[in-house]
Formats: sequence, structure tokens, C-alpha cells
Amino acid sequence: MGTAIVWFRDDLRLADNPALNAAIEHATSTGGRVVLTYILDEESTGIRPLGGATKWWLHHSLTSLAARVTRLGGTLVLRRGSAFDQVRSLMRETDADAIFWNRRYGGAERALDAEIKSYAVAAGVAAHSFQANLLHEPWTIRTGAGNPYTVFTPFWKTCLSSPEPLRAPLDAPTELLGLEPGHVASDELADWRLLPTNPDWSIGLGLRWRTGEAAAHEKLAYFLDARLSRYATGRDFPGDNNTSELSPHLRFGEISPFQIFHEVGKISAAAMIAGGDDLIEGIRRFKAEVGWREFSYHLLFHWPDLATQNFDSRFDHFEWSDATDGRLERWQHGTTGVPLVDAGMRELWQTGYMHNRVRMVTASFLVKNLLLDWRSGEAWFWDTLVDADPANNAASWQWVAGCGADAAPYFRVFNPLLQAEKFDPDRRYRERYLGAYDADTDYPDPVIDLAGSRTAALAAFAGVSGRSKVVRPPVSLIP
Repeated sequence: MGTAIVWFRDDLRLADNPALNAAIEHATSTGGRVVLTYILDEESTGIRPLGGATKWWLHHSLTSLAARVTRLGGTLVLRRGSAFDQVRSLMRETDADAIFWNRRYGGAERALDAEIKSYAVAAGVAAHSFQANLLHEPWTIRTGAGNPYTVFTPFWKTCLSSPEPLRAPLDAPTELLGLEPGHVASDELADWRLLPTNPDWSIGLGLRWRTGEAAAHEKLAYFLDARLSRYATGRDFPGDNNTSELSPHLRFGEISPFQIFHEVGKISAAAMIAGGDDLIEGIRRFKAEVGWREFSYHLLFHWPDLATQNFDSRFDHFEWSDATDGRLERWQHGTTGVPLVDAGMRELWQTGYMHNRVRMVTASFLVKNLLLDWRSGEAWFWDTLVDADPANNAASWQWVAGCGADAAPYFRVFNPLLQAEKFDPDRRYRERYLGAYDADTDYPDPVIDLAGSRTAALAAFAGVSGRSKVVRPPVSLIP
């Protein structure tokens, strides 16, 4: 009688968890037990430590997961340190004969998983990995020439026309065959100190969010019922609540894209007829947003240095402005003197979130108006967003900067004043985070002249755009 280890990572859910289901089947067939574990790894080579906001989310998500596991008769073992060392120890301590996990797609994560799988097999422990968090594995979507895609639209068309049907979501287990309590040592979650203290800046996050698997499904159900028909036309207006707000739940795997597509697919033809074109278009656009997440992970798989290296190598010698003159700090703190930018940055600090339209505006202001390196913005978002994602965050910043895949052209500079007039015409969003103000009399002057900085940016970026785009070769195809 052996033990099956389930190693949770970015999949903090019990339903639609292929690794968990397979481990339970294995334990049932062998008369063994199941050990569930989460390892906080901030030591392994290349693993990027979580930012402050994602640590806050992780603490509460693990709390929720542990409670559900306990109710089903299992135990969630928490370990901190090198994943290789901790998995190896767990194998010995539990007399494991198998280990199961759902796949990750970053370069360092894949290398670590391969190392652990090799060790397990050599030790006589079966190692099994599963597709769980992407609709399509990144290596299965290729151009006609066999290369990875670098443009979203043909990538998503290929995904939608894939001959392989999406699998149905798996049910959550009704029982977990856990070891006796105390059989395996586990850290106390509080000892990891994931929550901020001195000061506790997370009060707004707690007011804004409910974490965990149940909350994710409640949010999806509410979105489909109350917001989906307004999504296509209303998603760009930050003063209204028209988006799904599922991104942090997806980031930590509290819900899977298979579950999302399954629930969207349950919307009947009669409901779509009743909802009209708005609902039909809302469904199409919402699926496409999930598709952008798929595309970002496609890029991360093939270009694992997405957060640190320009996708377009022409930008490697671009001369960014000095980031030590105080303008970066004013952008971070929401004191640029540009109301929409400041509102967005204050929303981010207060809630760990920013509306997507405003993310594009604030990012464009940093890169195109202040001419500051996109990586400084990516790092700030990584630390302050509850949905800071290794694929989406980096790919989106490179897109705005013009150096990424499917990038916005260099001459696209989001004018924050015009964007505010168009997408926040009643100033509800700005006043929500800035209070009432008179832009002509009592709001600070912008940190930089918008028209002049746009002209300077166009001149600077034109020097890059004059040369043919040079995309770095994908790591997956390098011999």
C-alpha cells in the first residue's frame, strides 16, 4: 500500500483537477492514501517570487482550500523551500509510489518539473502530469509552417477550429483518502508571513475580493447572468461593472478555463435569441479574452524570458529615460497630474486590481509619454496586482510598449485625456478614486506635457520601427 502525492501549484481547486482525480483513482485501486501538498518555492533557480498582492491572495486561497480538504477527510501539507528538496522529502516520509501534478508553462518551472520527474522515476515513483489550466497545450497550436504563432487572431482562429473537442470539466471528489492527522509535518500558514504588516496595506483588498474556489464560481455565475449581455459594449467603461473580474481566480486556478467555457456553453439558444445580438457578441468577446490568456501562455512557453527580454530584439538598444528622477514614483503613487492615470494607479494600490482599459492607458503613459522602460512597469504590476500572471502581465506590457508579439504599433499612444472623455464621460471612475475635483482649477499640472511627450515618443520609436522587426527565435525550436 503506497501513497499518491498531489502537488498543487497554480490550480487551487478540487473540481476539474485532473491530477487530483488521477491520484484518487490510483489510491483507490492500490488501497493507498492521498497526500495533498502546496510548496512555497522562492529558492529554485529561475522561479520568480510572488509579489505582495499575490501573496495576500495566496494566503486566503490556501486557507479556503485547506478548509475544503479537511471537510472531505484530507490534509493539505504546507512546505516552504526548494520544491525539489521538499518533494523528495515528502516521497520518503510518505512512502509514496506516485506523484501527480498539473502542468506549468514557464521555462524555469518546466525545467524544475522535469528534474523532479527524473528523480521520481529513478526512485521507483511514478510521476504523472496533466493538462488542466489551458484549453490547448502551447505546443499543439502551430502555424502551417510548424512555428508558434506571434499574432493573436490567427492563433485564436486555429484554437477555435481545433478538431479536438474541449473536455468536460471533472467533478470534485466527495472524499479524500488522507493520511492520519499529524502523520506528515506541515508548516503553519501564518508562519509564511504572506500577509502584510506594519503597515497592513491590504484592507482595501479584503473589502474588494473574496478568494477561493466557491467565490470564483459565484463570480462566474453572476457575470453570466447579469453582465454578459453588456460585456461587448460595456467592457471598456471603468466606471461601470461590466467585466467578469475572474482574472485573479484564473491566475491561482480556483477555476479552470474548461469550467468557464462549459458554463458559457450551457447558455441556451433560446436565451441567446432572447438576449439578441448583445448577448451573442458578449459571448464571442468574452471567449476571446480567455483566448488572449491562452495566447500569452503560448508566448511564455516558446519565449520563457518574456518578462525580461524584448520579444522584438530591435528594442534592445532603445534608450529609455532615467528612472531615478522621480517620475516613476509619481506614476506608481498616482500623482502624475493626469486624472485617469492617477485614478488607475490608486485603484491598483487600494484594491490590487485595475480595469483593463485603464491598464492600457497607464502603461502607455509610462512607456510612451515618460519613455520609461516597460520592465519597470511590469515589475510594479507584478508586485501590486492580485492577478499578476507570469504570462499575461509580461505579454501585455510588451504589447503596449510595441516590442511584443502582436504589438500595438509604435505610433499608438493612448491619450489619457481623450480616453477619459470617451470611456469615463461622467467621471464616475475618476471621482471614485480621486474624489470630486475641478480639472481646470484644483488638479495638479501633469508631470510631463502630453502633446510634447507624444511627439518625442514618436520620434524615438520611429528610429526603431524604421528597421524590420526582429523576433527572437523561440526557445522551443532552438536545436
